[in-house]
Amino acid sequence: MSTEDKVSLRAWVAVIGGLFGCFMAGMNVHVTSAALPEIEGALGATFEEGSWISTAYLVAEITMIPLTAWLVQVFSLRRVMLVGSLVFLISSVSCALAPNLQAMIAIRVIQGASGAVLIPLSMQLIITELPPSKIALGMALFSLSNSVAQAAGPSIGGWLTDAYSWRWIFLLQLLPGVALLAAVAWSIPAQAGDRAQLRGADWLGIAAMALGLGALQIVLEEGGREDWFDSAFIVTFSVIAVVALALFVQRQLWGARPFINLRLLASYNFGVASLAMAVFGAATFGLVFLVPNYLSQVQGYNAREIGISLIAYGMVQLLLAPLLPRLMRWLNAKVLVASGFAIMALGCWLGAHLSADAAKNVIIPSTVVRGLGQPLIMVALSVLAVKGLDKAQAGSASALISMLRNLGGAVGTALLTQLVSLRERFHGQRINESLTLFDAPVQQRLPGGVLDAQAPAHLQVLAQLDQTVHQQAYLMAYSDAFYVSCVALTVCALASLLLRQHAR
Repeated sequence: MSTEDKVSLRAWVAVIGGLFGCFMAGMNVHVTSAALPEIEGALGATFEEGSWISTAYLVAEITMIPLTAWLVQVFSLRRVMLVGSLVFLISSVSCALAPNLQAMIAIRVIQGASGAVLIPLSMQLIITELPPSKIALGMALFSLSNSVAQAAGPSIGGWLTDAYSWRWIFLLQLLPGVALLAAVAWSIPAQAGDRAQLRGADWLGIAAMALGLGALQIVLEEGGREDWFDSAFIVTFSVIAVVALALFVQRQLWGARPFINLRLLASYNFGVASLAMAVFGAATFGLVFLVPNYLSQVQGYNAREIGISLIAYGMVQLLLAPLLPRLMRWLNAKVLVASGFAIMALGCWLGAHLSADAAKNVIIPSTVVRGLGQPLIMVALSVLAVKGLDKAQAGSASALISMLRNLGGAVGTALLTQLVSLRERFHGQRINESLTLFDAPVQQRLPGGVLDAQAPAHLQVLAQLDQTVHQQAYLMAYSDAFYVSCVALTVCALASLLLRQHAR
C-alpha cells in the first residue's frame, strides 16, 4: 500500500463516527412508523394529528440539510458535528418523556433539524478524509448505514413497542449518542470557522429555502389526507412552496452570497447522478413506507411481526456491503448502477403479484431482491457523482445529493400512497359493478337463499362480502403501486447508462 493510500486511525474513527450519526438520523425517519398507533393512543392523538409526529421530523430534516455546508464554513465541521450530535441526543431522550402531542411535535422538529446535519456530513467526511482509492469503500459503508437504517427503523420500533414501550425507541439512542459524541470529539480536529459570514449571509435566500422546502414537504405529507388541491390549506402551501423555492434558486444562482453551490448540478455526471438519486430515493422511501402499510392493512400484521418481516431486507445489504469495493474495481460503475436499478425493478415485479395469502411468500422475497439492488446503486452512483469534483465542493455536493434523495423520498411516498388510494377505489367500483345480490354465488352464501335485510345472519354475510371486496381492491391497488415502481426503476436502469465513467 502506498503512503497516499494509508488512512490514519483518527480519520477512520471520524468516518465511522459520521456514518454512525447518519444511521441514527436515518433510522429516526422510520422508527416511529410501526409504533404510531401506540404513540397516538398514549398522547391522546387522532390518526391525522399523529401523522405530524413523522411530518415534523421530515420537514425539519429536509429544510436543514442544504444549510449544512454553509454552517460548516461558519462554525467548522467539528462544532457542527458536536452540536448536532448533542442536540440530537437530548431531543431523542426528550421525545421519550414527551407529556403530550404538542410537546412531541415540537421536540421532533428539533430532533429532525439536528439529525439533518449528520447525514451530509457523513458523506463529506468520506470525501475529505479518505484517499481516492478508499472512496468506494467509504461509499459502501455510507450505503449500508442508510439502507440498514431504513430497514432497522420499523424493525426496532416494532419490536421495542411490542416488548416494552414506544418510549424505548427513543431511550435506546442514549448510549449510542454518547459514543458518537466521544468519537467526534476525539477524531475531528478543531478548526477556526468564519463567523464574519454571519453578518453578510444571504438571510433572504436562507429564509426562502427553509420556507419553500418546509411548505413542499407539508404538501407532500398532508396532501393525500387533505384531498390535495380541493383543500385551501394545500393550495396555500403549494403557492408558498413555488414562490419561495423560485426565490431560493434565483438567490443561489445570481445572488452575491450563495450558501450552496447549485451550479454543481450543471456538471454532467453530478447532474445526472443527482436526478437518478432523487428517483432512487422515491423508490426506496416509497416502498419502505408501502410494505409495512400493506402488511398491517391487508395481512393484519402487528408491529412486532412487521419488524421481523423486514429483518431480511437489512441483513442482505449488510452481507453485500463488504463486496462492493471489489465489485467497483472489477466492473464499470455505471453498469453497477444500471444493474442495481434492474434488480430493484425485478424485486418490484415480484411484489406486484399479490393475493390474499401473499405475505411472506411474496413480500419477503420482493424486499430481499430489492435489498440486493440498493447498495449497488447507492455506492456506484455516489462515486460517479463526486468523480472529478474538487474537495472544496464536498460540502455542497453531499448536501445537494442528500437533499435530493430525501426530497425524492417525500415525493415517492406521496405518489405511491395516493396511487394506492385511487386504485383501491377504482378496483372496488369495478368489482362491485360485476357483483350483485342476485348473483348465484352471493345467493348461495345467504341462509335460505333469499335476502332478508332484517336477518342478522344475512347482514353478517353482506358485511363479510363487503370486507372481501375491499381486501381484493387493496391487493390490486398495492400490486399496481409495485408495477408503477417497476416501470420507473426499469427506465432508470436504461437512463443510467448515459452516465460517464470518467467525468469531464
